[in-house]
Amino acid sequence: MKGQLLLGVFLLISILSNAQFWKVSDPIRLGGSVNTEAEESIPVFSKDSSILYFVRTYDKSNKGDELDQDIWQSTQESEDSYGECSRVKSLNNKFNNAVLGINKDGTVMYVLNAYDGKKDLTKGLARSQKDGNGDWSKPEKVDIPGLDIEGDFYGFHVSEDETVMIISYAGPGTLGEEDLYVSVNNGGSWSAPQHMGSRINSVGYEISPFLSKSKDTLYFSSTGHGGIGDADIFYSVKQGSWTEWGKPINLGEPINTPKFDAYFIHSGSQAYWSSNRDSELSDIYLINILTPPAVTIACSGTDATRFNGTDGMVDASVDGGVAPYTYSWSNGASTEDLASVGKGEYTVTVTDALGQTASSTCSVDHPAEPDNLALKHYFDYNADKLTTENGKLKNFVETIQAQLAAGRESITIDIESSASFVPTRTFKNNDELAKSRGNRIANELRDYFQTNGTLSKVTINITKSVVQGPKYEKDFENQAKYRDYQYIDLKTK
Repeated sequence: MKGQLLLGVFLLISILSNAQFWKVSDPIRLGGSVNTEAEESIPVFSKDSSILYFVRTYDKSNKGDELDQDIWQSTQESEDSYGECSRVKSLNNKFNNAVLGINKDGTVMYVLNAYDGKKDLTKGLARSQKDGNGDWSKPEKVDIPGLDIEGDFYGFHVSEDETVMIISYAGPGTLGEEDLYVSVNNGGSWSAPQHMGSRINSVGYEISPFLSKSKDTLYFSSTGHGGIGDADIFYSVKQGSWTEWGKPINLGEPINTPKFDAYFIHSGSQAYWSSNRDSELSDIYLINILTPPAVTIACSGTDATRFNGTDGMVDASVDGGVAPYTYSWSNGASTEDLASVGKGEYTVTVTDALGQTASSTCSVDHPAEPDNLALKHYFDYNADKLTTENGKLKNFVETIQAQLAAGRESITIDIESSASFVPTRTFKNNDELAKSRGNRIANELRDYFQTNGTLSKVTINITKSVVQGPKYEKDFENQAKYRDYQYIDLKTK
């Protein structure tokens, strides 16, 4: 029970992110000599999990007698059993002692600050370094500005990279008995503890915190979020800052019971925690984490609505595995789904909390490129007019307008105008006639698209204005000879 724990301290050395246990063995009371008639709690493992450190309370052989707490250790003998236990002499004294965790490299141990040689110790954290002989140095106090613990119950968790500390204690803004606070290591110094918000904290107590290796999932024990009985173990997923968390989720049976369950830790394919489910005082239990469901992912693409458009989408759907998931797309995106993409193939790789991966590839297409149009009109002698109100020019511009309405973003109309060498009576010369034909059709097109509100999408170019064909031999009546050189030629692109 919580009342029998004089302190609560813990650090996780974990390879498991969000431990949503899909399938586990029945709980096993840890074999060997770890569990006794005293109370065992707060398991912490060495880097390779070969040594188990834990706290033993109510043992007369403790340095400060049975009301003292000492650090003990045991070497693993089999998958679910540890051998003879011994006190860690260099770290135990007549005050309460406990290992708070070991860093990623196994060279630093965090312990309860109990080494000032004073009766009224400043409650907090200390740090011990492993020397070349494998012994632990005298712990030195860790400075946490603004940390002032008055109550008897408190706990710590330091991430294995030594950058984030979660503290459980009754402090500023506490909603219930003990709340969770966060301190961040910025360039070698710790920040003042910050309350982690009401989504995590409740009117009950929140104790024994630890973070997943990826620091996006927080595990803790609480009496304020409902559950099976006394303190239950929960997890919550980080939503943004250190004060933004998802709704806490109860790990459920068989981990939690109607009695006290806390100090959950994962090591390899096993998980350990403290519980008094079978007696008055707590023992250390384990479960084997069985093979989780494989993670799979499928995706489906939604085509862009226009040629070369970028309003396509890709929807990904994950099944199995263990949340939370991370996503890596071939275009560099890391979101679950893709939006605003163009034609192409997109591959997504999902990684679940256990490191399982799966990939899927799907395609986004777009409509075919709109057909380009061509119109060539032959003029009678001296003529230069062509209207969009009827005939083939009307059909030409209406087809362009329909393409724009269907999503074509822009279109260019190139104009080539020509006149023959037959002398003109209306214009000063044949060159002026050729230019007039080009200019009049350009104006006609501009007026049409302006009226229909699409001129901003249409570019009109007069690319060529020429006088060409056979030399005039005063044979005006031979119109067929010259007609092929009196035209306007329109092409879109």
